[in-house]
Amino acid sequence: MEQKTIVKHSAKYVLTAVAAMLFFTSCGSNETGNKEADIKVPVKTERVSSTSLENNVSFSGNIEGSTTVKLGFMVPGKINQISASVGQVVSKGQLIASLDPTNYALGKKLADVQLAEVTDEFTRLNLLHSRGSLSESDFSKISSALQKAQVQQKLEIKNLKDTRLTSPIGGVLLSKQAELGEIIATGTQLFVVSDIKKVKVLAFVPEGELKGLRIGQKAKVNINALGKSFEGKITEVGAVADAASRAFTVKIELENIGMSIRPGMVAEAEIAAGGLKAGILLPAESIINDLGNQSFVYVIDNTNHKAFKRRVSLGKMYANRIEIISGISTGEEVVISGQTKLSDGSPVKIEK
Repeated sequence: MEQKTIVKHSAKYVLTAVAAMLFFTSCGSNETGNKEADIKVPVKTERVSSTSLENNVSFSGNIEGSTTVKLGFMVPGKINQISASVGQVVSKGQLIASLDPTNYALGKKLADVQLAEVTDEFTRLNLLHSRGSLSESDFSKISSALQKAQVQQKLEIKNLKDTRLTSPIGGVLLSKQAELGEIIATGTQLFVVSDIKKVKVLAFVPEGELKGLRIGQKAKVNINALGKSFEGKITEVGAVADAASRAFTVKIELENIGMSIRPGMVAEAEIAAGGLKAGILLPAESIINDLGNQSFVYVIDNTNHKAFKRRVSLGKMYANRIEIISGISTGEEVVISGQTKLSDGSPVKIEK
């Protein structure tokens, strides 16, 4: 009996000791966690202020020819010749492609024969009509038959001529959607030719940036594919905004000396809209890009002494500073040094 009592007391003491150890271990762990949470990352900050910037409008657009035409045959048939390849310079009136003319040549011959027969008949009956030996009704019928035969001949001549497809303008063949031996229908778009002696930048400008743009205004156009900049002028400013994007069409015309600029190239245009505008500039090193290539900065919460991520939209570079279009406001405090050690909500210590 005494032995059982001793065992019970011993077990009780062991359980009490284990509980005490777990309690002190937990307390020590909480203290360590609190200390880690209280570690403040030293950072340097800058108070966001407004500054005056040149009121320049920048936008991207695509290059297109000054005149672009889409070509197809006016008659159906089988393609027997293609005389130009994509990228080739073609002149006005140059043959692009042709159809097998056999059926249309036979049609013309048949129209020639029919016209000859009707012409002979008309000549004979006209002589009788002049002598008063033919009624007006019969003479009217033969006159109508002659006109029909003449029109039919003209139609067959036109059909035969339409088996040859020529370029109505001088330019570059941009597209070819046909192959030799292919049978095509009337009006099918097969080729695209564009005049690129002058080219245009076609862009869509948000309504907020349209103010200050006018026809005849000069523009600097940079084409990355060529590594060159060109000077152009605005030839068109849209009067109606796109219903979905609320953007306006703007076209800038360029002289294409050397024919190096080709339709489809991407261009960056910059236009001095005049005057100054209020903007926000931050040091380039204060901007961080995440894995999704989204730009953000750390903004200080002075009440809790923490830094929080804030997504921003970027504008142009001015020396080593970047224009912030949206995301922050004047008066806020932004981290400009030490931000690489921060995460969203990190406690910070601001160094002067």
